Amino acid sequence: MQAKSEILALVLGALGLCGTIVTTCLPHWRVSAFIGANIIVMEELLEGLWMNCYRQANINIQCKVYDSLLILPPELQAARGLMCVSIVLAFISLLLTGFGIQKSSCCGDNLKSKNITYALGGILFLLSFLTTLIPVSWVAHTVISNFYNPTTLDAQKRELGLSLFIGWATSGVLLITGIIVLFRYSKRSAKEDQRYIEAYHMAVYTDPPTVQTYQVTLFQPNRNCDTRDPDKKSSTDSHTCVTCETLKANQNI
Repeated sequence: MQAKSEILALVLGALGLCGTIVTTCLPHWRVSAFIGANIIVMEELLEGLWMNCYRQANINIQCKVYDSLLILPPELQAARGLMCVSIVLAFISLLLTGFGIQKSSCCGDNLKSKNITYALGGILFLLSFLTTLIPVSWVAHTVISNFYNPTTLDAQKRELGLSLFIGWATSGVLLITGIIVLFRYSKRSAKEDQRYIEAYHMAVYTDPPTVQTYQVTLFQPNRNCDTRDPDKKSSTDSHTCVTCETLKANQNI
């Protein structure tokens, strides 16, 4: 079950990465609204982050890249930057998640490093979710506001394009992936902490305490030493005789 959840996170992360790329590249962010006098027009305008396209009735599409970034409205300018960031975050998070799974050979047997790498992947997935949801929702809000604005001409009104719906679905996939990864990380961290606690208790209760032993050597008086006179020394022994006080102390020991 644990390995299945990690594989599921990798699959969802790969889908999220593909979704962010598709959302960024498709020119279907804003499409022409066929309302009022515009309903008889046989040409559809598609506006994306990088180009706009015209699709005619015979399904021929002609696209043109924007000449300058400054001609885009503010929401599309911000969406272009945020979606690029989202792609980078999703790619890095997918790599970190792959390196952090338990079956991975990355970091060897260092479970702590694997858990940290895995958690970073989950956090970046959540950041990628935010950087995808914000531009998609911002553009959708602008399109809806202009559509219901009475001062906007019918020819200038737009509808929600396919890229926005793909972006919402992708942000949901990234959110689910980040939650799965972080939930799995919490389980792995709890298991690792429990393992350390059990190892500590085994070390405490199985290892006997170290007892230091000391050897006490009692000095025997020299036969030539007169114990009655502490100050008297033997003439035949080159060593100093043990005094009476030392002998008494040793006998007390």
